Amino acid sequence: MAAWTCRFLIHRGASVVTLAVRPGKAGDSSFLALGCIRTVKTTTWWDEHLTEDNQSYMRKSLGEEFNKQTAAKLHPLKDEPWPRQEWTDGSRRVGLVAVKLGMAPVWTKSGERHVVTMLQVQDCHVLKHLTKEEYDGHTAALVVGGRNASPFYKTEENMEMFRIAGVPPKQKVTTFKVSDNAIIKPGTPLHAAHFRPGQYVDVTAKTIGKGFQGVMKRYGFKGQPASHGQTKTHRRPGASGPGGDPAKVFKGKKMPGIMGNIYDTATGLKVWRINTKHNVLYVHGSVPGHKNCLVKVRDTVLPPRMKFNLDPPFPTFFCDGDEELPEDLYADDMFIHTEPSVTLS
Repeated sequence: MAAWTCRFLIHRGASVVTLAVRPGKAGDSSFLALGCIRTVKTTTWWDEHLTEDNQSYMRKSLGEEFNKQTAAKLHPLKDEPWPRQEWTDGSRRVGLVAVKLGMAPVWTKSGERHVVTMLQVQDCHVLKHLTKEEYDGHTAALVVGGRNASPFYKTEENMEMFRIAGVPPKQKVTTFKVSDNAIIKPGTPLHAAHFRPGQYVDVTAKTIGKGFQGVMKRYGFKGQPASHGQTKTHRRPGASGPGGDPAKVFKGKKMPGIMGNIYDTATGLKVWRINTKHNVLYVHGSVPGHKNCLVKVRDTVLPPRMKFNLDPPFPTFFCDGDEELPEDLYADDMFIHTEPSVTLS
């Protein structure tokens, strides 16, 4: 039989395929073929014809340009501000895109200890305004982006929205429903001072993926006994059907499956502290997502908590306004470490 030998040379762009057949002991024929196959070429290969020096220069120059643009808060509509309206009962403000930093403890003035999650607002801007007709026909919306990203891995269609707003490309882009009196001009930066200590917020993010898990980990089932005749059923769910009538398993039955990696919302979380210098929110309890993930923060929709959100900065906090804020803002019942804890009379 003839011995077959194949060699493949694959390069970005055009692929050169070489196939060589060499005869063995039992064969006396030879065959040599050379072909060129065009591979799929995507737009994300921006560095295809650039040297390493040119790549590093482009990354550095664009990064410096975007940092200056963010620091100067440049956008084409800055000289034509949109009219600002007053807060009314039932107004719905825009939210923020923040980064989950981690967790830390805080104490109240009565000595109670609480755990908070630190959320930092990084380069958050309003990108686009959607009218009722453009969104869903019922309410207006604002497109918000957070955390600057590299423009080399964005499509031309996505980059057009950032150019119109006059802001760098963003890593996360999301939409918030707003009322007609809470419209904000595209290109406006959003800060942590958009909220105030003492009010309540809702935080939405994608939960940590756990993969395929059983019912004990996924839903907290107790499990079956460890002994007394149990054979390899210690962590199994047990019977899943209701019997001969209706002779089926109802939809939504708690069974093993994929756990996590879905969007979840933590509602009614109190804002304990705000650092205006570094744009950090200290939110009560835990929020979905892993460390360094991007989350959505907006005013709570829980009716018992909405009474604490009266008269917030509307439609948002403008750093170029007349209001000057201290570096740290605290809730009324939160203990401040710089203040004395014990006083002598």
